[in-house]
Amino acid sequence: QSFKLLGFLDVKSVPCARESVLYGSVGSLVVGLGHFLATSRVRRSCDFAVGGFICTMLGYWFYCRYNLAQHRIRQRMLKEGMRNKILFEGSSLDPERKQTGNESSDS
Repeated sequence: QSFKLLGFLDVKSVPCARESVLYGSVGSLVVGLGHFLATSRVRRSCDFAVGGFICTMLGYWFYCRYNLAQHRIRQRMLKEGMRNKILFEGSSLDPERKQTGNESSDS
């Protein structure tokens, strides 16, 4: 089952969409209820709740997507490093072999 927000955003398949909507709804509740308790103005509190939803959802969306991009970059670097280690292990280009060779000639 997929849930489409606004008819086009598939919350299940898009990374960070589900969490953004959930945090946005919590932010909406907190901002709207807080404004209502402070001012007792219902219509203005609803406006603040909608604004809180949008700000919280977009804020968490960008935060989550940035962290996801950083994670993918680190994962790609680790994968490339593992491939290079397998490729160069035991050859003259192996950095660990050079270190052990220099240490044995210094002694």
